[in-house]
Amino acid sequence: MKQNYTVFYTSLAILGILVLIGIIIPTATEQLTAGIQTFISNTFGWYYLIMVTILLIICLYLLISPIGRIKLGKQDEKPEFSRPTWIAMLFSAGMGIGLVFYGTSEPISHYGVSSPTGEIGTEQAIKDSLRFTFFHWGVHAWSVYAIVALAIAYFHFRHDRLGLISATLRPVLGDRVEGPTGKAIDVFAVLATVVGVATSLGFGAAQINGGLSYLFGIPANFWVQFLIIAIVTVLFMISAWSGLGKGIKILSNANMGLAAALFVLTFIFGPSLLILNLFTNTVGSYVQTLPQMSFRIAPLNPDIRGWINGWTIFYWAWWIAWSPFVGIFIARVSRGRSIREFVFSVLLIPSVVVFLWFSTFGTSAINLEHNGIAKISELATEESLFGVFNEFPWSMVLSITAILLVSTFFITSADSGTYVLGMMTTNGSLSPNIKIKLTWGIMLSATALVLLYSGGLQALENMMIIAALPFSIIMGLMTASLVKSLYKESKELGIGRVKKRKKS
Repeated sequence: MKQNYTVFYTSLAILGILVLIGIIIPTATEQLTAGIQTFISNTFGWYYLIMVTILLIICLYLLISPIGRIKLGKQDEKPEFSRPTWIAMLFSAGMGIGLVFYGTSEPISHYGVSSPTGEIGTEQAIKDSLRFTFFHWGVHAWSVYAIVALAIAYFHFRHDRLGLISATLRPVLGDRVEGPTGKAIDVFAVLATVVGVATSLGFGAAQINGGLSYLFGIPANFWVQFLIIAIVTVLFMISAWSGLGKGIKILSNANMGLAAALFVLTFIFGPSLLILNLFTNTVGSYVQTLPQMSFRIAPLNPDIRGWINGWTIFYWAWWIAWSPFVGIFIARVSRGRSIREFVFSVLLIPSVVVFLWFSTFGTSAINLEHNGIAKISELATEESLFGVFNEFPWSMVLSITAILLVSTFFITSADSGTYVLGMMTTNGSLSPNIKIKLTWGIMLSATALVLLYSGGLQALENMMIIAALPFSIIMGLMTASLVKSLYKESKELGIGRVKKRKKS
């Protein structure tokens, strides 16, 4: 395949300029991004809510529709990876660091700092905290990933198109996807991907720093985070060098092992019965109130609207910004799966695991505070998990395991990110040049460092929301393209057609 480096050099130049601006005028950069973020959240919050809910509805339709029998590839193709390895890989790429970072901090924040319904520290606040956490990390999040991954896998493996975002838009844009319009779309996708992955790397560095600070008194500041990112950059570049079949596969399985061990120990040491009861109760209330939460914008309540902007809109933007990276990666490892199996596995299995995770870690944190044992909500976001472990047996073992888990998730996310960015900037090559991958590895780390330097975690969140808006428009076009093509193919194959009974 002839390589075209237009997208690579254009994206690299734009990001290089942004990184330099962040280094030279960090305060002005933070103020500017904060202003843009506020404008987008206030002006387009309704748009984010409606769009993500539409994506979920489409996924649910594909799950139950006869169209689900269509394969992501030729009809006789077999999957490349076993189902457990496949699920581990998509899960590590799709959530990763965020699960550990927010596992205790989000539920405890909703309970004791700022409630989604205005109540703090009550039994109702406990229920609301988990319900809205489920909402943010459940089927809405995974539907964003699923649609992008479906579009790429369907057009690439079934119709032999390039593995690029622009290539999925041919049914709606025609031959323009091969010209400047297509290149501009791919550049936007690259920029969103870099910001999405860099944000997660920033969160990971902050949490590793928070754990080391809480446990050993190491200062929590930018220079420690700089050193952490530098060390991890070397490690994930070594992994990237080894390739998709070795590095990411091994690390993904290691992630699942560490995460499972941490989950089981926390469940045993925590309030196990309360965890199970709250999990069951919250799943029920989540399902019952899902339509209401999906469109909740609080137009007449500034306080609640501020909460929605800071949490729900931020998360929807995060999933959208991450979707080109996660979507391309999930598509790459999903060849040979049927659409129904794909949607079921990507939408529902990770959601259930996420619900169990937050029920265990969130309930453990809330229980400690509700019973007056420890004020977890007063700790920094990146330290709350370690504050919970401090009240458990084997606290040091748990904390060190958590730091290792964040580190391996960090490496996996960055490793996957370099592969996907390499693929996106080399005309969809499934084996991007190692120099291209390493270049993107350096750029990911540099972007994460500049965002941390210019405004810490808030700067990370600001850039996420800004990057998501233009890509959300591209996502809308991808969805229309996918639906149009699936409808056309289902008619050609006679899928879902009701056969008329012959008259006797």
